[in-house]
Amino acid sequence: MAAHGDLRFDCGRICLDLAATADGIPAERLAGPEELRTWLVGAGLVPPGTPLDGVDGRWLGRFRTLRELLRRVVHDELRGRAADADLALLNSAAGAGVPPAVCAVRSADGVLARTLPGPPDCAGLLAAVARDAIGLLTDAEARRQLRQCEGESCTLVYLDTSRGRRRRWCSSEVCGNRERVARHRRRTTVRRKQEGSAGQGPVPGAEKYSAGR
Repeated sequence: MAAHGDLRFDCGRICLDLAATADGIPAERLAGPEELRTWLVGAGLVPPGTPLDGVDGRWLGRFRTLRELLRRVVHDELRGRAADADLALLNSAAGAGVPPAVCAVRSADGVLARTLPGPPDCAGLLAAVARDAIGLLTDAEARRQLRQCEGESCTLVYLDTSRGRRRRWCSSEVCGNRERVARHRRRTTVRRKQEGSAGQGPVPGAEKYSAGR
C-alpha cells in the first residue's frame, strides 16, 4: 500500500517504513516538517488529530539521522552483521526517550478512539522507532521474513509475509510494475531485431556471385 503522496507504509514495520522515506523517486520523501508530520500519523506513531505544532527542522534532522542509522543496520544485518558502534547508537536512541502512552477515550457518539494525553516529544517518538527496529532484529522469525527488493536500483527492505515467502518486490504496483514494463520492452526489442534480421533475407545474386568465384 502506498499513501499520502510519495510516502509509503507497506514495508511491514514502522522502522522499515522510515527507512523507505529515502529511496526511489523522489529520493527524499521527508522534504520538510509537514511531510514528517504526515509520516508520523501515517505510520501510526501518533493518532490522527494529534497536535504536532512542535515538529520543526530540528525534528526533521533527528529523524533523518535515525533513518540513515536504520538503513545501515538493517542492510548490514541482512548481509552479515551490523557494526557494534551502530548498534550502540540504536540502543542509545531507544533509551533516550519514553514513547508516548496512547489512551482510549470515548467520543461523543460513544466510540472509543486513540489519543495522547499531550503533544508528543521528539525523543519519545524516535525511541518508539528505535525500539521497533530492535524488536525486529532480535526476533528470529521476523528476521527470516526480511527481504531486499529485487527491483533494479531499489534498496528497500520489507517483511515478506506472503504465502510461500515468494514476494519479490517492495511493492507490486511500484517496482513490480517497473520490472514488468522493462521485461515487455526487452521482449519487444528482441522480437523487432529478429524480425528485422529475417526481413533482410539473402542479397539477390549473392549465391550466383559466390559460385562464380
